[in-house]
Amino acid sequence: MVAGRADAGFGRRIRLGMVGGGEGAFIGAVHRIAARLDDHYELVAGALSSTAEKAARSAAALGLDPKRSYPDFEALAKAEARRKDGIEAVAIVTPNHVHVAAAIAFLKRGIHVICDKPIATSLAEAKKLAAAAEASGAVFCLTHNYTGYPMVRHARAMVAAGELGTIRVIQVEYPQDWLTTKLEDSGQKQASWRVDPKRSGAGGCIGDIGTHAFQIANFVSGLACAAVSADLTTFVEGRALDDNVHCLLRYHGGAKGMLWASQVAPGNENALKLRVYGTKGGLVWEQEQPNHLWWSPFGEPTRLLSRGTGGANAAAARVTRIPAGHPEGYLEGFATLYTEAAHAILAAREGRAPEADVQFPGITDGLQGMAFIEAAVASSKANGRWTALKA
Repeated sequence: MVAGRADAGFGRRIRLGMVGGGEGAFIGAVHRIAARLDDHYELVAGALSSTAEKAARSAAALGLDPKRSYPDFEALAKAEARRKDGIEAVAIVTPNHVHVAAAIAFLKRGIHVICDKPIATSLAEAKKLAAAAEASGAVFCLTHNYTGYPMVRHARAMVAAGELGTIRVIQVEYPQDWLTTKLEDSGQKQASWRVDPKRSGAGGCIGDIGTHAFQIANFVSGLACAAVSADLTTFVEGRALDDNVHCLLRYHGGAKGMLWASQVAPGNENALKLRVYGTKGGLVWEQEQPNHLWWSPFGEPTRLLSRGTGGANAAAARVTRIPAGHPEGYLEGFATLYTEAAHAILAAREGRAPEADVQFPGITDGLQGMAFIEAAVASSKANGRWTALKA
């Protein structure tokens, strides 16, 4: 159990608002579960839909006070900032094009922000948000949830401790199959906004899941990407954005990488997989088997490290909740980020810095993700020309 969780008397719950996440929004329910799992937040207000009627209906279904259901994020931010019992933090779980304006509305009022990824629809927008976050001094958490998995934390700690030696090769992939047909034409809500440039930005698959693959590679390796050579393809006829990505990566320091993301790969559900190879050994982690990490010290037999059998290091144990043999994955990964953000928010409430081991994706990750998308899009348009990231 993570030190400082609710069972250890972590303190008064953080009053949370939510933008988006109403009826029919899958990710809103995920965030609400994550926020409550370790008992650090209480959802008290929301602007849960872009239409006032649907927002009110969604708020009623969640048991919110009707007076604290708002027609839009600006009304939520203004009204809650004036209340003595107003929200301390907000979860933004909307399509990408709303992220920046909504986040700034809360940051400028000193309200902490937990935002879904990617951070924006363009790097210029992301930089505007970064400036607002820095000026506010508020906590900003970007929910790249896979960084919350215990064995991902374990892998990162191994790399940081030098157990792999100098990193040479990074391979990461994230194939899905759910957009193999033109699902957006059926009116499916989750598909329609993801393939719409006005709501997603310049990247489709690369923004939706490619950024997850890119960010976890950076997180575990501790390296920053310098340049990309990318081939973005739209296989489904009539689709406005890419649905398959092949990308070569060059990292600062000399490591090389490969990234594949696809939403048109039949037989794949959420098959995120990371391989990291150094001079002393290699690691392999698969999201669909999240409790396991394959470790291959050079010249020795490959061994399976498990989250719950004493093989996990302190970084993994710190974010582990349940006993060995029980799956711990997607929802718990989100919850870990909410809890890490809670540590930072409660530290800010008390006027102190959070504990040194608190870590969660933030503005820097968001800027790097947008720089990756823009460089990859530009590279692909230039027939795969090597293109530098400009975060």
